[in-house]
Amino acid sequence: MQPLQGITVVALEHAIAAPFATRQLADLGARVIKVERPGVGDFARGYDQRVRGLASHFVWTNRSKESLTLDVKHPRAAELLTRLVVEKADVVVQNLAPGAAARLGLSHAALKDRRPDLIVCDISGYGDDPARPGPFRDKKAYDLLIQSESGFVSITGTPDEPSKAGLSIADIAAGMYAYSNILAALLQRRIDGQGRRIDISMLEAMGEWMGYPLYYAFDGAAPPPRAGAAHATIYPYGPFPTGDGKTVMLGLQNEREWAAFCERVLLQPALATDPRFAGNAQRTAHREALRELIVQAFAGLTAAQVTERLEAAQIANAELRDMAGLWQHEQLAARDRWRNVNTSAGPVPALLPPGSWGTAEAGDPRMDAVPALGQHTAAILGDLGLDAAEIEALRAAGAV
Repeated sequence: MQPLQGITVVALEHAIAAPFATRQLADLGARVIKVERPGVGDFARGYDQRVRGLASHFVWTNRSKESLTLDVKHPRAAELLTRLVVEKADVVVQNLAPGAAARLGLSHAALKDRRPDLIVCDISGYGDDPARPGPFRDKKAYDLLIQSESGFVSITGTPDEPSKAGLSIADIAAGMYAYSNILAALLQRRIDGQGRRIDISMLEAMGEWMGYPLYYAFDGAAPPPRAGAAHATIYPYGPFPTGDGKTVMLGLQNEREWAAFCERVLLQPALATDPRFAGNAQRTAHREALRELIVQAFAGLTAAQVTERLEAAQIANAELRDMAGLWQHEQLAARDRWRNVNTSAGPVPALLPPGSWGTAEAGDPRMDAVPALGQHTAAILGDLGLDAAEIEALRAAGAV
């Protein structure tokens, strides 16, 4: 039995943060009913067509859900949505524009008297607490904008140009905190029987993840410099070219590793006691000189030869893989981490969620199909007591 079996989540969600949170709840066995606009759905469905005509973001974040189409501006549809929440839901998750869920009567304040055990998770860019709205409450908050407002972009990239992360890191951070807070609220509800409101801010989620650079720049000190794929404050740590045109990633953490690196990888043991490189602070201060020495040492070697030396010296290293390399990663295959998930375009591979899944003791998580738009509308409305004629009338009226 999966840990969230019997829990029902109603999600008014789009894009990434809320769908990522609720997909993980579905992985644990929760029933997730995804409310979408008729004819259009979650706008992430239209981001691209990279997965056999389906959108990559949508396939990633929406497996194991049921799709219910409702035009929430239609009075009858709004009434049905409220009934669904009050009669069926344990958790409501929404990342609509600030205030939109409240206008639909789906705020925790509006529902708590009818359902005191209901958990409501609101996800927004800057926080949506009516008591402390803040000046940014109503600003649009896409992932790039939160990466910028949180300071992440300022410390990412090269010395010449800042850069965003290559994926939606602010959405993912908010989704993870929504997921963990919902799990905590479900545990608390088992103790006291009460629901609660969870207010997740993308800015605050990224602010937490920025803890190290914040403290590095404590009391007005200079922030970590942008260092590309290298580490801003540890050296050598990052990418280095090899003689066959490839790149090896490596990292040193202490003086024992530095001595081994000089002796067994660079074959220059005297460098271990060179005063320019005595300790990480000195190596970081003289990183250009040290980089030149490393590049020279690697110039006559292939990436495989450098890796062999690094492994022999027990120096941490990695291959700089692209997406094809990740699809084909030997470690993921050896640990049996791939499963197939059905879609309207046929089955596609998907990684098991991180953790102890896939063992004989725990079994696999729930990894059901990615829903087509409105695929479960009739079944869900039938659960609310509507017959086929009533559902067809709602379709004719544009309510579903």
